[in-house]
Amino acid sequence: MGRFRGYTLPLPLALGAPGWAAKAERRRVAPADRTVLLVTYALAGIGLIIVFSASGVMAETRYGDSMFFLKRQALWLLLGLAALHGVSRWDYDRWRPLVPWVLGVTLALLMLVLVPMVGTQVNGARRWLRVGWVSAQPGELAKLCVVLYLASFMARKAGDVGRFGRGVAPPVLVVGLLAGLVLLEPDMGTAVVMTLLLLGLLFVGGARLPSLVGLAGVMGGLAYLLIMQSNYRRRRLLNFLDPWQDASDAGFQLTQSFVALGNGGFFGVGLGAGRQKLFFLPEAHSDFVLALVGEELGFAGTALLMGLFVVLIVRGFAIAGRAPDAFGRHLACGVTLLVGVQVLINMGVVCGVLPTKGLTLPLVSYGGSSLLVTLAALGMLLSVSRAAGRG
Repeated sequence: MGRFRGYTLPLPLALGAPGWAAKAERRRVAPADRTVLLVTYALAGIGLIIVFSASGVMAETRYGDSMFFLKRQALWLLLGLAALHGVSRWDYDRWRPLVPWVLGVTLALLMLVLVPMVGTQVNGARRWLRVGWVSAQPGELAKLCVVLYLASFMARKAGDVGRFGRGVAPPVLVVGLLAGLVLLEPDMGTAVVMTLLLLGLLFVGGARLPSLVGLAGVMGGLAYLLIMQSNYRRRRLLNFLDPWQDASDAGFQLTQSFVALGNGGFFGVGLGAGRQKLFFLPEAHSDFVLALVGEELGFAGTALLMGLFVVLIVRGFAIAGRAPDAFGRHLACGVTLLVGVQVLINMGVVCGVLPTKGLTLPLVSYGGSSLLVTLAALGMLLSVSRAAGRG
């Protein structure tokens, strides 16, 4: 037997795999990135406060309990924090052999949610699986699955990413299958995020620029066809261009978002004092929670919130740069892009820069599946930071 800092190792490991032992010891003792951890806690805490402020009146009216949404969000947050810390202590290398299983389970769930007697339909979309009082969105898991699959593929095929047939086409087919199932729900916002993750990680992995431009053009053309063939998507696009032309119907949500942001001014009307959440602004506690932040906390509060996201994203890319191997590098980049892309899209929608999409603001908006998956993904980022040996 061999000894390694107080631990007894089997002789083959002590003699034959000193690199493995050193790597295991480094990951065991290295602290997680404290900046990412603190910012994550801050954003999640702000999210609880804002969700309560945004949903209290509506929850009292609908359920007779002003804390209905707060209690559910708090429970999901506890589960998410457990996942965050558990995953962060799990060597991220262990995810690589599990990627096919994660992919298979995700595909099964995405197909299962489309079954009429199984999937739950809300507002014309079949996106949820319900077990008792718990509802989960397989589409949220699909986004993390895309990150894991692409990180594994890029690490295995590093020398082939520059070739379209061997390095670009396979991930396009896999992600295209996942995105296609998501579109059937329908959930175009999630499909867009998955597509952007694909393009971003292919770019980081070294795919040729002409291939990426051509791929982006094809995907843009498909998106345009999907929008034009759907009445409600076409109306969303037209009203995005001029929401005030139908401010009482199709443009109602966006115009009310503008009103909320305008009411806030620089310092806001005060936490809890917002008026747009009083049944004027739809989805004030989920997709359009940033508009309520703008009304109650003003430009200053919104800028502070966005600043926290900027710190998280910059730190995430820094961790990717220090990752000890290709899988860790692509995994950290993917998680960072997963958060950053959703923040940019949500912010763009609320400000009227992008057409309306059903995407939450990570860590802040109400939504158990989104919160749990985001915290688990950040746990993977923290695991990479542990492997980098710096906190």
